[in-house]
Amino acid sequence: MTQFLFSHLPFWAKRFGVAPVLPMSRDEMDALGWDSCDVILVTGDAYVDHPSFGMALIGRLLESQGFRVGIISQPDWRSVDDFMALGRPNLFFGITSGNMDSMVNRYTADRKIRTDDAYTPNAEPHHRPDRAVLVYAQRCREAYGDIPIILGGIEASLRRMAHYDYWSDQVRRSILLDAKADLLIYGNAERAIVEVAHRLAKRETIETITDLRGTAFIKCHRGDPGLLRHPRESGDPDPFCHPRECGDPETIDNLDSRLRGNDVALDSLRGNDVALDSLRGNDGEDLANDDLSSAEKNDVIRLPSYEEVKQDRVLYAKASRLSYLETNPYCARSLVQRHGDRDVWINPPPLPLSTEELDRVYELPYSRKPHLSYADARIPAYEMIRFSVCIMRGCFGGCSFCSITCHEGRVIQSRSQSSVLNEIEAVRNLTPGFTGVISDLGGPTANMYQSKCLDATCESKCRRFSCLYPKICKFRSTDHTPLIQLYRAARKLPGIKKVLIGSGVRYDLANESPKYIQELVEHHVGGYLKVAPEHISEGTLSKMMKPSIEIYERFQVLFNRYSQAAGKTQYLIPYFIAAHPGTTDEDMLELALWLKRHDLRVSQVQTFMPTPITLATTMYYSGINPLKPITDQGESVTVPKEARVRRLHKAFLLYHLPKNWPLIRAALRKMGRMDLIGNGKRYLVPRETSNRPSIPLSRG
Repeated sequence: MTQFLFSHLPFWAKRFGVAPVLPMSRDEMDALGWDSCDVILVTGDAYVDHPSFGMALIGRLLESQGFRVGIISQPDWRSVDDFMALGRPNLFFGITSGNMDSMVNRYTADRKIRTDDAYTPNAEPHHRPDRAVLVYAQRCREAYGDIPIILGGIEASLRRMAHYDYWSDQVRRSILLDAKADLLIYGNAERAIVEVAHRLAKRETIETITDLRGTAFIKCHRGDPGLLRHPRESGDPDPFCHPRECGDPETIDNLDSRLRGNDVALDSLRGNDVALDSLRGNDGEDLANDDLSSAEKNDVIRLPSYEEVKQDRVLYAKASRLSYLETNPYCARSLVQRHGDRDVWINPPPLPLSTEELDRVYELPYSRKPHLSYADARIPAYEMIRFSVCIMRGCFGGCSFCSITCHEGRVIQSRSQSSVLNEIEAVRNLTPGFTGVISDLGGPTANMYQSKCLDATCESKCRRFSCLYPKICKFRSTDHTPLIQLYRAARKLPGIKKVLIGSGVRYDLANESPKYIQELVEHHVGGYLKVAPEHISEGTLSKMMKPSIEIYERFQVLFNRYSQAAGKTQYLIPYFIAAHPGTTDEDMLELALWLKRHDLRVSQVQTFMPTPITLATTMYYSGINPLKPITDQGESVTVPKEARVRRLHKAFLLYHLPKNWPLIRAALRKMGRMDLIGNGKRYLVPRETSNRPSIPLSRG
């Protein structure tokens, strides 16, 4: 039975009461009557006391448990002084880069430094270092070497195991080792952080806290690696078998008896590890898998080591696939990955918060404003969300390029309608500048609110990467009624003039509920609605795990029909990704022609950026498709890596801009598509109008 998040006996410091804002200076601590902080949270973001900012949410949660929490926001990392500003914490330092990965925050997809930072006052750049979690951890260790360091947030989550790093173009170790941290909390951190704080307050040492879900830690070898033990381990580890050696059925049969009872799942050693894909196949049908049932008796899986994945891209892809197959909190097993003479242990993901728990988290006494020290400075990230309300967490779409599944997971955690309505009223009453318009009711997606698996037994064993690809699982609820009811209730609140939906709508899911599309179109679109078909080529979409373009076009028909019936002129704003793994020049040309045919001139264009441990990043680095079994006969993936090809793919999306025409012309000549160069609507780009030579296209 999972302990209720708010059932702990509060720490003695509860007597100090609730702080107007969590302190960022000694003077603020003195005003609260504090002689010290129990926990100090270090963040790369400006401190905004709002539940959309991770440090505010975790800080207020720990405060509700009775702990005194201080915030060190965007410290000067060039010295240790800022890290000592609040003194020595009694329990631990909690470190995060902020709401974004610091490398994604600082660099574009072309590895160029960005000129602004939305999470900094006045959007000023350069207020956080590269790999902020590593740097902050080092400075905290310098400041107070005996204080436990706990990593959290998106940057730590995506680097909990050996991972490909796009910015250095190499495989790096788990961030736990490089940061010399004591514990890493990945995903939704509430359960783990509360438990850790209370156990440390009871004088338990950080080294003994190895049994919490959603955490990773380091364990050293003692003599023979086979003598490793773990609270959930049964039997001794078996050496990881190279996938190239596991395709022979006779070899597999010989291994079978030896493998039972140890921590290497049968599936991880089999060349045709399709058994691990799901108890339901990719089409949602039930499959009987004797291999899976025997493998589930084991509760620890040894991944290929850091040294192995660094040297062998096949093993890297294998490790990536195995880790994704262990993302369902109801059946996931612990992962262990050797790094030299140490092991990184990754416990199963945290169990989702109940609706009551999530409500309590979002109803904590946030001021909903930036810290007073920022005065009148504008923080763009706050401006974006200050009139919005988060109604749920998680995403079961499973897009291969998206880090949400790696971080928040596939299980949808939803707030109650009453809690959401209470927060809307808080926005109305407390947020300066509110004009009656709620800018968004959403989350990772707009329309997964209260969506659940209809079969609890099936959900407890499912290992699918996506509930929506290649088609919607028959066990997935597509009922949008609770969301429609929430929208209607929100609109009726006094002082609320309009409720807009700013989060992206998952259109394949929305197509299952035309009533939802009608409700959305009639009341909640401010002229434009964001959707993300990402591409139109089936080959590319299969690597993205996105539905076919026909599904998008079906949604577009319904959107236009209901807009016309409501007497409104409204538009869909489609998002596309250039240079995604699996994309060829021909695929991008096909997309450009589709845009031309539909008279679309998009401005929202993203070039694929490989972020750590996503499946698309595995494709980018290894050239192997981890969505399928990893063998020598496995599927290879075309990867547009070279800078010139990536520029070309982006240029195809922006075919209407004159600056892209020379590059496109050169590509069309190389592809033998001169018929697309000319003056007139039937052509993609016009002929050259100057004597400047065409730009040759190097394919590399």
